[in-house]
Amino acid sequence: MADTPTSPVRVRFCPSPTGNPHVGLARAALFNWAFVRHLGGTFVFRVEDTDVSRDSQESYDTLLDVMRWLGFDWDEGPEVGGPFGPYRQSERYDVYADVAERLRESGRAYHCYCSQLELDERNERARAAGRAPGYDGHCRALTSAQTDSYVAEGRKPVLRFRMPDSPIVFDDLVRGVISFQSEHVPDYVLVRANGHPLYTLVNPVDDALMEITHVLRGEDLLSSTPRQLALYDALAQIGVGSGDTPRFGHLPYVMGQGNKKLSKRDPESNLLAYRDRGFLPEGLLNYLALLGWSIADDRDIFTMDEMVAAFTIDRVNPNPARFDARKCEAINAVHLRLLPVEELARRVVPYLQAAGLVSEPVPPQALATVMAAAPLIQERMTTLGEAVDMIGFLLVSEEDFAIQPDDAAQLLNSDGLEVVRAAYDALSFLAEWDTSSIEAALRTRLVDELGLKPRHAFGPVRVAITGRRISPPLFESLELLGRERSLSRLRDAADLS
Repeated sequence: MADTPTSPVRVRFCPSPTGNPHVGLARAALFNWAFVRHLGGTFVFRVEDTDVSRDSQESYDTLLDVMRWLGFDWDEGPEVGGPFGPYRQSERYDVYADVAERLRESGRAYHCYCSQLELDERNERARAAGRAPGYDGHCRALTSAQTDSYVAEGRKPVLRFRMPDSPIVFDDLVRGVISFQSEHVPDYVLVRANGHPLYTLVNPVDDALMEITHVLRGEDLLSSTPRQLALYDALAQIGVGSGDTPRFGHLPYVMGQGNKKLSKRDPESNLLAYRDRGFLPEGLLNYLALLGWSIADDRDIFTMDEMVAAFTIDRVNPNPARFDARKCEAINAVHLRLLPVEELARRVVPYLQAAGLVSEPVPPQALATVMAAAPLIQERMTTLGEAVDMIGFLLVSEEDFAIQPDDAAQLLNSDGLEVVRAAYDALSFLAEWDTSSIEAALRTRLVDELGLKPRHAFGPVRVAITGRRISPPLFESLELLGRERSLSRLRDAADLS
């Protein structure tokens, strides 16, 4: 199904700036980006912002921000430019108006004066007669008198594309040969009655003018492909673009809970939530790549460079892929552990700053603390944001330090407080404040002398020191916190009753 292109490859990623960027958008961008980078082609980033009722500047800015966060670079598009700009459709209306008029003059498009009520009534009659609903070609061959009559009524026409009467067949890069019969693809609207161009016109026109060679997009757009293929042919006839029709590949659905197609409104679909939680771009993209593609049958973890080197469209599976939030987290955790410690520390700093634990610029002492703590939490983290709870106890002021109420209730009961007091006694006269000395002192007093199991011995101490039941290793945490602050917290906790 997939052959090696002989001419320069140009792909486009063309999202609409509506709402928050979602998982499906990122996967489409990833597959296009990996495909074209593997082949050494051109990645065109185009913004489809012609829906004036839903598009917003805020969504546009967020879209670009997320693309940068994910690490996608584009060869042509916003902030980069290129020979086929502008790359925002809202800045290309004159282009679409010209092409629409040329299509009408050539006979490949025509004015349609049917009202929505008339269209609905005819569709109902078609259903009652057992025919498929859809535009019936009522205005395909209006006489001058009929047109004049509609104009006299004050009707404003839409511009409709005249679909060919023959089947449309194409070789999908993912799904193989696909055929659509003409009766299932009726004439469709290119331009609204108010003169506003629709996606059905602007998308193929931009593809033709920007010399796009391959279109990789979601399976949900498969039904619109025959219309676009017919329009590409019409555009070639009137001299718009190079005349070459792009190859299409339709990517599999991503399924969410309940085996339903993952919607941009589903919580697990929101890309901003993944960024806010502290997913690594490379971890998230690694997982998204697995939703329809594999680098090898026995391998799940890989870098983006490795994906680019290995990516071929024939390895894309046409079957729906299920989004598994737990596996996504697990893969992100692996990528966290692969980071050099210095890089991990650098990446957690923004989350610590957002929580008010570290100022901007980062004080040297705070940075040193984060660097020292990073190896202790790296094996315990799933996302960068978890560093806030894990090492916040090292960065918070003593005035602001607080113990989680639920953890205090569970472990700092009367027995737990006795353990904390014993720990304070064991550590208060310690000559050397280092991990090995701290561990020896606590084990001797709490385990050997009091006969406590390690879980009962160290749990209350952990809560008193870190404020939480889950934290970095206890003895190392005590060393990093320091003698004075550690003893102060043990003393304060022991006074709780």
